[in-house]
Amino acid sequence: MARPHRSGGHRAASAVLAVALAVGAGAVAQPAVAAPGASAFAGAAPAPTVGSALGSFRLADIPAKDGVVLKADVFTPPPGTPGADPQGRYPVVVQPASWGQNDLEYVAQGHRFAAAGYVVVTYTVRGFWRSGGEVDVAGPKDVADISTVIDWALAHTPADPQHIGMVGLSLGGGLTLLGAAFDPRIKAVASLSGWADLTDALYSGQTRHTQAAAVLAGIQAPTGRKSPEFAKVLDDLFADRDLPDVIRWADTRSPSAYLDRINANGTAVLLANGWGDSFFNPGQITAFYQRLTVPKRLELRPGDHATQELTGLLGLDNATWNSARTWLDRYLKGAPDGQGQPVDLEVRPTGAHEQRPDWQSVSSRTEHLTFGTEPATVQGGRASGASGGIAVLSGMLDQAAHQPPTVLVPLLDRSAAAVWQSQPYPQGLPVRGATQLHTTVTASAPQGTAVAYLYDVNALGVGRLITHAPQSWSGRPPGQAFPLDVTLFPTAYDLPAGHRLALVLGTRDNLYGGVTPAGSTVTFGPAELSLPLR
Repeated sequence: MARPHRSGGHRAASAVLAVALAVGAGAVAQPAVAAPGASAFAGAAPAPTVGSALGSFRLADIPAKDGVVLKADVFTPPPGTPGADPQGRYPVVVQPASWGQNDLEYVAQGHRFAAAGYVVVTYTVRGFWRSGGEVDVAGPKDVADISTVIDWALAHTPADPQHIGMVGLSLGGGLTLLGAAFDPRIKAVASLSGWADLTDALYSGQTRHTQAAAVLAGIQAPTGRKSPEFAKVLDDLFADRDLPDVIRWADTRSPSAYLDRINANGTAVLLANGWGDSFFNPGQITAFYQRLTVPKRLELRPGDHATQELTGLLGLDNATWNSARTWLDRYLKGAPDGQGQPVDLEVRPTGAHEQRPDWQSVSSRTEHLTFGTEPATVQGGRASGASGGIAVLSGMLDQAAHQPPTVLVPLLDRSAAAVWQSQPYPQGLPVRGATQLHTTVTASAPQGTAVAYLYDVNALGVGRLITHAPQSWSGRPPGQAFPLDVTLFPTAYDLPAGHRLALVLGTRDNLYGGVTPAGSTVTFGPAELSLPLR
């Protein structure tokens, strides 16, 4: 794919595809109609407008304060759509595009929101495609652009300044939360597959998440222009150097760092993420949710990063996008609450839904298990066969086919991992929340990485991954035992009747940049597991 700054065809292609999508959705072409109250928006840049039964669509250039131009799409409701105020203004939804994508990404949802009585402005985040500037990764320039787009929408569209919302996916999801922190005009946001803590995303368990970072870098390469700062952060992360600088950089881009601002602004927040998100694990989302004091909602479904929202981008009915629209209807239009209790979980692998009043009540009891009666010594830095999967792909398979990363437990290499199993559970086991692991480690090197896996094992020894997490250490005297605690990523999983649990502790997983030296030895155990249950 050619780099966007070498080609001028993106905007024209956007217009053509937008028209095609509108026609494909059953829209009837009609002459462009001026938006209600359009005469009030002096200075609006002229742009071709496509009219349809779903509303009008036009392309726009939005100048930022530093001279960078953001490429955008504008959707306005069809004439006569209910919900306008006496001045003919509608609630406005701002949608930043996701990582590596452009404003065309939200065409289907833009039309849906417009047909439901919203003005919608979607834009390509700076540094990507034909928007100017360099990739800022939700830094100060990206945050300032949110307010710039809102200012532009209020000046150039029939947008109601009292009813402003945001919806975003991935990068856009993180930006919606930062917008809620830094622009008090925003009354409601829906963050879809977004992040709360970018440091945790890159370095949870003091372990570099190198495979996910490599995927993000690969997506960015053909469509975006890295700033020197971002390029250095990536290089340092992969090279395992200057990590305190990487952490400082990521902290400033973490909505959790500005949570007090969000709470003070009172912005209503919807968080929707996947249990298997290999970029932004659900642990950071649940921690952020619990600290919010504003109106809030949490939805967790099977899937990986942005996979549960995908069909909505294609214009198909989609539960996550429907929920986002219902959320904005409630807080921007005053519609009644139609979503039930604020925590909604889709259970793996059954697909059953459970609602709770808060995250704390997701689990009602804890079962404590002890695995192993003797320590287990393994060779460090070797693959055992246990794995957290492949970024994006594994969670998608779990969502679509109920097939998480799977192993044959009897065939796992015991010289590379400690493997322990429970007795069968005749009635099954409803796991809900974040499992806690405590063990001891004695290593021959001062640094290392442990990856803990919890499997659902059937009578044939087939193990399906329930959850996992890495944890690294450094500066430990060789040969001296020390305690190691690992918080596994939260999940909702029903262990079938008659199945066992298997706990596996290894030192290498291709998802992570582990630091256990090859040829070293690591002794684990025994291990204690605190299992949260419904």
